[in-house]
Amino acid sequence: MKDIFQIKRRYDFTDQDARNLSQLRPAMEQHKKQAADRVYDAWIVSEDQAKSLEDKDKLRQAKEGLAEWFVDLFNGEYDGRYLASIKTMGSELEKLSLDLHYINSSIHLIRMFCLDILGKQAGDLREQRSLNRSVQKILDLNLDVISSCRQAKETNESGFPNRLHEKLVHLAEGFSFGLNLTLVIILMGVSLGVVGLLGYDIWHIAHSGIEHGVTAVMGTLLMLWVMIELMETEIKHLKEGKFSISVFIEVVLVAFIRDALVATLEHGELNKLIFLVGAIVALGVVYWLISLADAKRELRRD
Repeated sequence: MKDIFQIKRRYDFTDQDARNLSQLRPAMEQHKKQAADRVYDAWIVSEDQAKSLEDKDKLRQAKEGLAEWFVDLFNGEYDGRYLASIKTMGSELEKLSLDLHYINSSIHLIRMFCLDILGKQAGDLREQRSLNRSVQKILDLNLDVISSCRQAKETNESGFPNRLHEKLVHLAEGFSFGLNLTLVIILMGVSLGVVGLLGYDIWHIAHSGIEHGVTAVMGTLLMLWVMIELMETEIKHLKEGKFSISVFIEVVLVAFIRDALVATLEHGELNKLIFLVGAIVALGVVYWLISLADAKRELRRD
């Protein structure tokens, strides 16, 4: 909260304004009860505010506080003590559970009430305009302070949970980013390793039978294709936040296909081959169903 002098500068509140308001005090003090009644009558029109004012003690304190605050508008001395009195009035309004729009409308009613009184007074037109401007300034100043106090309290009350929530979200996002970064680095390293293995398998063809060499190369190519799919999936996930389960089905499917190739060329056990073929068929059906569901989902989006 800024001090009273900064607030007065913001509204160009001068010593002449203070003198104008002090000049109006005798006339305005005679109407303090009417001013308080006018604001209170507006409050009880709303059912929710009427309920909060059913307490007789609250009602009496509210009216007394409004009347004192109204007279204090024209005390002629607007220093730190006056700023404290505005904050006290804001606290009293808060006890009534008044929303900010009720406070705004209350200030508007007081503004119109004061202008009506000024309009009934005879005097120089230039002086009337000067008094009018001074009343407008002091009411705007009061509304500024009361609203700022309310907003500051609401921020303090809800600020810690909100800040804690934001920090937790940022922490989780940072942790997730770190995991994704680790995964990308590992995938890149493994991919380079697979490329190196492919080169070794090609070189190994010249030193062993062509049959086993080609089998090894095909198996390594399948592994390289899996790494490419995993890298593309991770990139898509980082860009769009999407996660594709079908890729993991592909990885398992390729692993079984590679084992089936090796087992066939090495003339492995028949039971093992039957198991591998059955697993490949089952995974193929699952992959086909997932791909079909993804295709239908894309058509619905289009």
